[in-house]
Amino acid sequence: MTDTEAKAIIEAALFAAEKPLTISELRSAVEEYGENQIQDLALQLQSECVALGRGVRLVEVAGGWQVVTDPALAQVLGRIYRKVRPARLSRPGMETLAIIAYRQPITKSEIEEIRGVDVDGVLKSLLERSIVQIVGRKEGVGRPLLYGTTEVFLERFGLKSLEHLPSISELQATLQAHEAQRPEGVPVGQGMVQDHLTQGQNETTQTTQTTQTTDRPD
Repeated sequence: MTDTEAKAIIEAALFAAEKPLTISELRSAVEEYGENQIQDLALQLQSECVALGRGVRLVEVAGGWQVVTDPALAQVLGRIYRKVRPARLSRPGMETLAIIAYRQPITKSEIEEIRGVDVDGVLKSLLERSIVQIVGRKEGVGRPLLYGTTEVFLERFGLKSLEHLPSISELQATLQAHEAQRPEGVPVGQGMVQDHLTQGQNETTQTTQTTQTTDRPD
C-alpha cells in the first residue's frame, strides 16, 4: 500500500465516521502502518486540505481526528442545510460549564459556592446534553458526586484535550460575548467566577475519584 492509498483510506474513514476516530481506530483500516506513521499521514492530509483550498478540513479533536467543513463556508452551507440548530448554552450554563472544566472533578456544592446561586437546573441541562458527566464521588462526609466534562464537550468546543482549554482571558472574551446579549440590570458576578477559575487553573485540585454511580446527587 502506498502513502497515497493510505491517505485516501484515512480520509474516507474519517468522512464516514460520525465521531472523531483515534489513531488506533484508523490503524484497523491501514494495518500496514504504525500509529506514528498514521499520525504523520493525517497531518499531511490536514495541510493538503488547506493548501488546496478544499471545502473540508481535518481537525484533531477529542483525542482523535475528524473531517469537518471549512468554517469560512458556514454561511453558504446554511442556505442549503436549514435544519434546526442545537440551542445555545445560556449564560448560567456557560459559567457553570467553565467552572467544571477548569476545576474538575468538582461537586455541586462547590460549583454553587463559586457562582453564589443554585445550579440544579443548569447542571441537569448540561448532563442531558452529555457535555458534563458524573465521574465519581469525593471522599468525605456524604461522599458527594463529582462532575467533569465529556468527549462531547471537547468535540463541541473543538478541543484536542483538556490541556488545550483556552486561557482565562480567552474565556473572559467568550463570557463577554454572551453578556452583550443580556438585558440591562441583570447581575452577573463575573469577577467572582473568574477569580475562582484563575485559582483552579493554577493549582491541582486534591480530590479522589471513585467508580461512577447513579445514586442520589449531592
